[in-house]
Amino acid sequence: MQTTPANAETTEDVVDLLRAQHGQIRDLFDEVLHTDGDDRKNAFQDLVKLLAIHETAEEELIHPMARRLPGGDGIVDDRLAEEREAKELLSELDGMDTDDPRFLKSVDKLRIDVLTHARAEERYEFDRLKDEFSSAQLRGFAAAVRAAQATAPTRPHPGTESATKNLLAGPMAATVDRVRDMIRDARDGK
Repeated sequence: MQTTPANAETTEDVVDLLRAQHGQIRDLFDEVLHTDGDDRKNAFQDLVKLLAIHETAEEELIHPMARRLPGGDGIVDDRLAEEREAKELLSELDGMDTDDPRFLKSVDKLRIDVLTHARAEERYEFDRLKDEFSSAQLRGFAAAVRAAQATAPTRPHPGTESATKNLLAGPMAATVDRVRDMIRDARDGK
């Protein structure tokens, strides 16, 4: 088990990278839940983007590798079902006013679901991948995850929870999402 958290921007090991991103996701949930106004809105936008690119990379690269492990199909199928549910709730939240009283209740439900999902990934996928692959392979996977995240959609797209669906729909969705982000940022003066 890892004793010191890795930095997501600098780690060269895919498992450390994904665990560090799980830490960033936890921190963003806390920020969303404990701020208000523009700070909450901005933290939520950051959370949506990180969740979208993180899950896309896992669906394209990590889950297919985990399927090769003994019992991997069942483990991955469970994670994909969780991801679809989270994407559906995140899509609903993405259109909601962050000052709406129902927003925080839904975000807290999403937080519990996402953090439970992350713990399951770490226990049933990440630890086993770390044991199965060499350090050089884990570094190569980290580079592949970063490349996938650089071109991933920045919004949730329920129904694309497979490598094939992500590779087919992802480029167009990513383009639309990133243009939408630029327009939003220009409108908000970022």
